[in-house]
Amino acid sequence: MTEDKSSFLGELRRMARTSGAVGGIAARVVGERAFGLKTNRADHAEDLKALLGGLKGPLMKVAQFLSTVPNALPAEYAAELATLQANAPAMGWPFVRRRMQAELGPNWEARFSNFTHEASAAASLGQVHRATLPDGTDVACKLQYPDMTSTVEADLRQLKLAMAIFHRMDGAIQHDDIYVELAERLREELDYEREAAQMRLYHAMLDNTPEVHIPTPIPAFSTKRLLTMTWLDGRPLMARLAEDPPQDERNLMAEALFKAWYVPFYRYGVIHGDPHLGNYQVRPDASVNLLDFGAIRVFPPSFVQGVITLFEAVRDRDDAKAHHAYEIWGFDKLSDEKMAVLNEWAHFLYDPLTQDRTRRISETDDPQFGRAVAERVHAGLRRTGGVKPPREFVLMDRSAVGLGSVFLRLRAELNWHRLFHELIADFDPAALATRQAAALAAAGVPTP
Repeated sequence: MTEDKSSFLGELRRMARTSGAVGGIAARVVGERAFGLKTNRADHAEDLKALLGGLKGPLMKVAQFLSTVPNALPAEYAAELATLQANAPAMGWPFVRRRMQAELGPNWEARFSNFTHEASAAASLGQVHRATLPDGTDVACKLQYPDMTSTVEADLRQLKLAMAIFHRMDGAIQHDDIYVELAERLREELDYEREAAQMRLYHAMLDNTPEVHIPTPIPAFSTKRLLTMTWLDGRPLMARLAEDPPQDERNLMAEALFKAWYVPFYRYGVIHGDPHLGNYQVRPDASVNLLDFGAIRVFPPSFVQGVITLFEAVRDRDDAKAHHAYEIWGFDKLSDEKMAVLNEWAHFLYDPLTQDRTRRISETDDPQFGRAVAERVHAGLRRTGGVKPPREFVLMDRSAVGLGSVFLRLRAELNWHRLFHELIADFDPAALATRQAAALAAAGVPTP
């Protein structure tokens, strides 16, 4: 059987397993809105989470992503999908042995002094095994699951269908560019050689940030479907939080995560687009390990300038400057009423940065406060004719919202204003462009 035919059959199998879930969402929600039929969305959302949680592949990753995009899905589905932790059961040793042989040759095991049979972690696109190189270096070997190209394509077809159905029911947010952005990033994540280059990029960008640790890729033991990197010792963030650490430690963890995301963004125009809890670990000194560099977004300097301009507009209550910032990002045809709605969301995100004092990222005890703001914004956009977010906006917004939710869990108390201004104090778009180009070239990351 040819590879093309095998890939096509893989897509069919995948779609057969997932189409019932997508179709079920459509049938239930359409039934409610068009015919007044009452269905139990909460029960169906739990069924959907169970299905996606048991699947290996990007549909689970997409579900996690959409749960953080305000009103990209009905609230009941978003709430359930937000609990997915990318922890599908690992593939067994026969699979590992076959795949490692395909990647490193028939004598692959002799190239390691030790290779654990049991996976240390299993995620959406691959699983990780701990191993030791002959020189004593402890490494993590991330091995991609079989047929992932067909899996990605099948899941993207389902995603496109689901988003199209939801848009027909509710046109407040046009999802065209959101889908294009997601599809491009997911396809990039299949290339582990690209991820290794992006890991080298993060090493360079965070070289002077000792609070953040990045694994080092090992090229001689890596391929497009196998990524071998130095092993980093650390504990899951949620495991440490369960022990109720002191406030000082919580603050140190939050500051390290803030720098891990925003030093690359404001100095190099690069964002780590997956602020999922499984993508960072905590060390005893409260520094963090940053993991998984598949979803990286490189922005033009003008986009970063737009972020700073919108902050200044929120700080100064300057609507003209806010309108200019939205135009820089690529929003068009913004009426005054529509811009006022977007400004409510901007104030929600930027207010902690405007106040020069130590505070929590949100000073309300209501865990649903962010969702309530999002729902008001969504209703306002629907009332004013809807909006089409530019594709560059998607991962930036996701990172801001996702990282903000982590700061809420940490109950961190920091001067966010000071941290932000330390990063933008000497901002210069031309200097950013020069740094960005040099860093991408040195790391071997393709120029966007």
